[in-house]
Amino acid sequence: MNLNQVTLPAMDVAAATAFYQKMGFRLIVDALPDYVRFECPAGDATFSLHRVDQLRTAGGTSVYFECEDLDERVAELQERGIHFDEPPSDRRWLWREARLKDPAGNQLILYYAGVNRKNPPWRVDG
Repeated sequence: MNLNQVTLPAMDVAAATAFYQKMGFRLIVDALPDYVRFECPAGDATFSLHRVDQLRTAGGTSVYFECEDLDERVAELQERGIHFDEPPSDRRWLWREARLKDPAGNQLILYYAGVNRKNPPWRVDG
């Protein structure tokens, strides 16, 4: 099995679309105002946005986008006007992460984990 895509909720799909295009994602399906789908700049993954009448108020989904050049990518996005809630920092789980929210409040994490993404020292085999 392979992950195909993640779909995020948004009340204003057009505003969220502009945000993700500014982040560098390529729009491949445009069914505004209800739905859009993007290709990631690297790899084969896609993700989409769908219109909802109300956003969940607690919890939610976190979406991780891997960037080998994390610090440079964050600096570039900040120059484009993207606000980060947390700048890049090393985490105890051996990943480097920066956190931000999209216009709908979805939690996004740009990160670099290298070999530790799938093979951390505490990996369980079997």
